[in-house]
Amino acid sequence: MADGKKNKEASENPVLAGNRKAFHDYDILETMEAGLELHGTEVKSCRLRSVQLQDSFARIEKGQLLVYGIHISPYSHGNRFNHEATRARRLLMHRREILRLSSKIREKGLALIPLKMYLKRGYVKLELGLAKGKTFGDKRQDMRKKQDDLDMRRAKGGKGS
Repeated sequence: MADGKKNKEASENPVLAGNRKAFHDYDILETMEAGLELHGTEVKSCRLRSVQLQDSFARIEKGQLLVYGIHISPYSHGNRFNHEATRARRLLMHRREILRLSSKIREKGLALIPLKMYLKRGYVKLELGLAKGKTFGDKRQDMRKKQDDLDMRRAKGGKGS
């Protein structure tokens, strides 16, 4: 009975797009959820999973949270009312959350990076990560650690061999 509920939850929030490169380029310190203000044909394109989050970022401007660089392909059956593929889109969060984020970004020099886009109860949501950029040495160290873990698993005869 619990398995049926787990499968239902997984199908309720399908991931529309992910940003795997963000985990390679940044240390994700904290994650949060934000709603995304979209036009009609943008929602239809998102449901078709024609979204790219690579090289996207969020900024706080005039008390509003805006995301840049998300590419949502024009809807194939759209007419003259189709949307622009890469435009600044407003993110929906509570004012106190935006103020908390702006203070963290100003103090510590952090960035807001979109990690994944998914549907939740029919609404398009964006998972943002409060991130600190990795240096080349950090990336190399992470790759070495992954390789060492893989070698350990192979030596044990576990999964991944």
